[in-house]
Amino acid sequence: MPAEKVPDTPVEVLVELLKKAKEIAATSGNVPEELTCQLQKALDIASGLDDYLELMTTQESEPLAELYRKTISHDWKQVHKEGKTMFQLPKECITGHVEGQTLKMLIHISQAKRVLEIGMFTGYSALSMAEGLPEDGCLVACELEPYLKDFAQPIFDTSPHGKKITVKTGSAMDTLKELAAAGEQFDMVFIDADKDNYINYYNFILDNNLLRLRGVMCVDNCLFKAKVYLKDVTDSNGLALRKFNQFVCNDPRVEQVIIPLRDGISVIRRVSVVSECSRTQSKITDDKVFRGVGGRPILDRMHLDGKVAYVTGAGQGIGRAFAHALGEVGAKVAVVDLDKDKAEAVAEELFLKGVNAISITADISKSDDVQRMIDNIVSKWGAIHIACNNAGINMNSASEDTSLEEWDQTFNVNLRGTFMCCQAAGRVMLKQGYGKIINTASMASLIVPHPQKQLSYNTSKAGVVKLTQTLGTEWIDRGVHVNCISPGIVDTPLIHSESLRPLVQRWLSDIPAGRLAQVTDLQAAVVYLASDASDYMTGHNLVIEGGQSLW
Repeated sequence: MPAEKVPDTPVEVLVELLKKAKEIAATSGNVPEELTCQLQKALDIASGLDDYLELMTTQESEPLAELYRKTISHDWKQVHKEGKTMFQLPKECITGHVEGQTLKMLIHISQAKRVLEIGMFTGYSALSMAEGLPEDGCLVACELEPYLKDFAQPIFDTSPHGKKITVKTGSAMDTLKELAAAGEQFDMVFIDADKDNYINYYNFILDNNLLRLRGVMCVDNCLFKAKVYLKDVTDSNGLALRKFNQFVCNDPRVEQVIIPLRDGISVIRRVSVVSECSRTQSKITDDKVFRGVGGRPILDRMHLDGKVAYVTGAGQGIGRAFAHALGEVGAKVAVVDLDKDKAEAVAEELFLKGVNAISITADISKSDDVQRMIDNIVSKWGAIHIACNNAGINMNSASEDTSLEEWDQTFNVNLRGTFMCCQAAGRVMLKQGYGKIINTASMASLIVPHPQKQLSYNTSKAGVVKLTQTLGTEWIDRGVHVNCISPGIVDTPLIHSESLRPLVQRWLSDIPAGRLAQVTDLQAAVVYLASDASDYMTGHNLVIEGGQSLW
């Protein structure tokens, strides 16, 4: 980063005042040495803060660094003189490294997908936030000066995140009205524009629901060179921001905190809708639909924070996808597989994503292995809340050629193994008074897939469904819900093997969706069945097969 600092923040003003005080003390013969020493300490603390924050903050990307260099070196005075900009723009308006990374962090924390920025300048803040957005995220930037869009676009184009940014030039209020008329909503709004209009932007955003439920609004420059709280201030921008801060502070619709970063960032969020309705005495039906069950909105009810889960057959394919899905929404996950290396690899994947995970090697067709698996999990985490019994095998043969060995091997894993897992986990859950068991069945429990011949597989999976239904009715009144998922034909490496490749086109012709299932198509289902959102579902076979069983 260039050494040049962004001037005129409260800290930098304080540094200048301390320097002057130190100079006065040095030229005055009657200043106690202790006072001079204390002034120096105060100066060291104040002058070192920004440098330390800069050093300790994650480094910016090269496109951001290039945008900073381009902004600082640009002759904005000459540009204005030539009539290319309506206003003479000070280069110090750039957001900068630390604030840019802060905005990016807020995007990550809030899990925002759609961002609205009012006042872009040269696009440093826009690109910083875009870097924090997911691949399908978008940022709409409102900018009065067309010149600034042309200035920033070449650098946006060099960044893989630049495509997420759409710049709308012209009056910001006109753009806001267009967005509101189109029913647009945003997860985060960042305001850094003309200070006199802050209150107008703020009110329009809230009054027209441009800020999504549980969204966050960030407002820049809220400390404005300390002029918002110093007495005898006549600066128009300082007075406008003082008025804005007080307005937000008094607004019962929101709560806010001002973070003293650079020139101050206000972070604002709506208070709960229940509190807002009480304040306005709105005529609403105050019930669980309005408040949420236990005061939790529907997405919160699908979180699994603090829950303990295991997934069998989690070393690959559907089981691996289930393990990731459960971990991503907060569960601790035991990755169970017959293959030790595969189980450890998936547990490592989860660990890298911040999920608390362990690997367990087990053959679920063996009762001793199943009990050891359950005992290990309870010993490690003290409970089992979610049992995902997914492990299974499939061997194809014509019915007249199906051997007892093939039949027994298939049933030992697919049905007997699933039963043993249900029973062992169920005993723990019944003592707890709570549990979610999710078995993997198959579309083959509903239809006879063809042209492949798989008698033992089809029959075993039909048994899994009946097992699920029976346990679901027996245990529901004791807090244990048992359901199953029946996937269609899932696109795995095995499907593309030379022996099965000729069948793929036949299968596709039987699927209304026109494609095979991906393991990711099944992840939301396992989260739903594992969560409190499915508390009234039991003994259900949730079919996810692209419509294949309907033809």
